[in-house]
Amino acid sequence: MSLKLQNEILEMIARGRSVRETAMKLCQEAELLAPGCLCSILRVDHEGKLRTLAAPGLLPSYSAAIDGLPTGPNVGSCGAAAYLGRPIVATDVATDPRWADFRALAQEHHLAACWASPIFGSAGKVVGTFAFYSRTPRGPTVAEQQIVRACIDLCAIAIERSDVEEESLRLAYFDSLTGLANRASFDRALDQAKGAAPGDFALLLIDVDRLKLVNDTLGHSSGDELLREVARRIAAASPEGGGYRLSGDEFAVVAFGPKSSARLQAVAHAVIQSMSVPATCGAHTVQATVTIGSASLDAPGDTADTVRQNADFALYHAKENDRGRLVAYDPLLVTKITSRFRCIRDVGEALNEGRVEPHYQPIVRLDTREIVGVEALCRIRTRTGEIVPAAAFQQAVTDATTSARITEVMLRAVARDVRGWLDADIPFQHVGLNVTTGDFQRNDLVERIEGAFGQHDVPLSHVILEVTESVYMSDNDPMVANAVRALRHRGLRVALDDFGTGFASLTHLLTFPVDVIKIDKSFVSDLSGGGPSSAIVEGLIGIAQKLKMRVVAEGVETEHQRAHLQALGCTLGQGFLFSRPSDRGATTDLLRRFAQPAASPPGASSRSQARTA
Repeated sequence: MSLKLQNEILEMIARGRSVRETAMKLCQEAELLAPGCLCSILRVDHEGKLRTLAAPGLLPSYSAAIDGLPTGPNVGSCGAAAYLGRPIVATDVATDPRWADFRALAQEHHLAACWASPIFGSAGKVVGTFAFYSRTPRGPTVAEQQIVRACIDLCAIAIERSDVEEESLRLAYFDSLTGLANRASFDRALDQAKGAAPGDFALLLIDVDRLKLVNDTLGHSSGDELLREVARRIAAASPEGGGYRLSGDEFAVVAFGPKSSARLQAVAHAVIQSMSVPATCGAHTVQATVTIGSASLDAPGDTADTVRQNADFALYHAKENDRGRLVAYDPLLVTKITSRFRCIRDVGEALNEGRVEPHYQPIVRLDTREIVGVEALCRIRTRTGEIVPAAAFQQAVTDATTSARITEVMLRAVARDVRGWLDADIPFQHVGLNVTTGDFQRNDLVERIEGAFGQHDVPLSHVILEVTESVYMSDNDPMVANAVRALRHRGLRVALDDFGTGFASLTHLLTFPVDVIKIDKSFVSDLSGGGPSSAIVEGLIGIAQKLKMRVVAEGVETEHQRAHLQALGCTLGQGFLFSRPSDRGATTDLLRRFAQPAASPPGASSRSQARTA
């Protein structure tokens, strides 16, 4: 081979010309140097399959027939050379056993002989083959052997340079953990979408639920395996290859062209459906779920950035309200999210200014109307003195940080108030405290409750933790049940609040450690002789009595309801009939007048005895 040709090929490699273009040039020049020979350069991919780089003298139908064949000892001359790592000379394919399965193909294309040599990379691994075909049965000449040796070295340089470029591209644009395209690739897709017409671009943003819980409880290796499994399912549901991993637990899928939104809706439902099959993460089985927000380019003024922002809005709303489901963007979502942010801001200001305080609603005996306990309810006092009920700032409580701050303020204030009632020798029994999912997610609720009440020497036997079914069932999180068990072990009791409004309520009574059932006010307000609510309440009271649980009827507002509940066997109630929620001063007055006399000896609730309780 001439020095001029070698320099020309090396210059092509140095200038970054593609490996296919370089291989084609090398084949063409090799055929000129070896008249009567047809040149072929194949590459061995990462799966060990043969891929055609260049074969200008062979018909495309022949190259297509061998493309994708696995290497092996009887896969023609090239397959055997790659498999065995040594030159293979077939002087007559009509009789050579390595060509038995491909003889008809070779004869169809008038190929009578083939000698192939492996191309080795710097690590000693076969990365391809270089071959000469002849239309007559024969072996290579000395000159042809010299051409082969020179070409092999040039091929090795070109292929390795290509491998380095492909690896750099993979590192730059593909995620190493999951194999999906990464954020850089996603950004390029958004750039591509900038010229899309309305209806021709759509986007899914996918968030893996509870990844932190998996990492914390099962280890990061299990979390990584969960991410790989989710990525596989997203890729399987995205036939267009539009899957991306954007960050730790966030993925995306994009689609271009007509009906892109409808196609991605189908992808989203397929991904969610695929999550119904548990994922195996090392030695553990995880029931994974994903939450998805979707958006599409619909209006002429929309841009790719607009679509991304809208998908973010939809995902945010889904994570707050519909985890495990798909939420499509709607302009109303922006209004809802803006309202929630404003609410969180207002509550944050109230917390900073000390305007968050507990009000208390008594829990009474239905027969004597004596107060046996109170429920602490969060209220906000405006700068002008008005009281804001919890319903007005409920949106803020769904924010974990805000919820934790509210709970912290309530714990300190309630513990201080209870200490005051005990020191005043009021026969105080218990206070109910409401907690949210966010309080449990911090994983320090036990320490926070113990710290607040311990600071004021208030035994936890005076505290009832009120947990709704929605909190208990939130994400099937074991932290809730674990925290409740730890607190009950320390003397605290538990009430299942708003009972009957969730699902599988009776099942909860068997699996969740409960001391008190609070029947939701919706049943109480609908009480009538022989009606369905009456039958349900009577049944619940009977079940609770057999399970040795106390029952409190919420929302008692009329004498008729009180009498009906008492007739059904309910002994305790709470509602406007007896008292609206009141501040500490008004509650103190109510307790002095109506608290049920203490069953313990006089002075049992003093500070010194509280310390030893």
